[in-house]
Amino acid sequence: MRGYQSVYPDTSEFRVEKMRTTATVVLSNGTSVRGAFFVAGGSATHDGPERVKDVLNGEPGFIPFEPLGDYAQTVIYNRDHILYVALAPNSEARLDPGYDVATRRRVKMLLSDGTRLIGFVNVYRPRGRDRLSDFARSYEHFQYLEADAATYLINVRHLVELTEEPSNP
Repeated sequence: MRGYQSVYPDTSEFRVEKMRTTATVVLSNGTSVRGAFFVAGGSATHDGPERVKDVLNGEPGFIPFEPLGDYAQTVIYNRDHILYVALAPNSEARLDPGYDVATRRRVKMLLSDGTRLIGFVNVYRPRGRDRLSDFARSYEHFQYLEADAATYLINVRHLVELTEEPSNP
């Protein structure tokens, strides 16, 4: 409003401090980009900090991402064209409520670009409704796949085939 100045003229009251979480984004055109997502210290939908999964499953459309490079420049990616996001092995998936009691299944995935991934998914459904089809039909488009090399956030819209693997191959 005119005539009133902010106590901190360089800071907007709408600014939310964000932290960077390192990840690799794989796009539908075959491009792989290493960089960082911006996550808030708190989440509006659950206790604790915002996670990359929250950002990906948030509002439809585009998301900001900062590719690694000589200078920092944020780009925005259309989330529908993100095949998956690879996080370094971390515990983000373990922060999901019910993680310790969810049905854990070893799976093999085939994505729309031909990529095959193997790892574990958690199905957060009551016993009897905890099939892989229940996992794939979740309202969240990005779901965790925990593998040895990384924790992946898979865009289930690009999931072509999902099969359960024996737990001890």
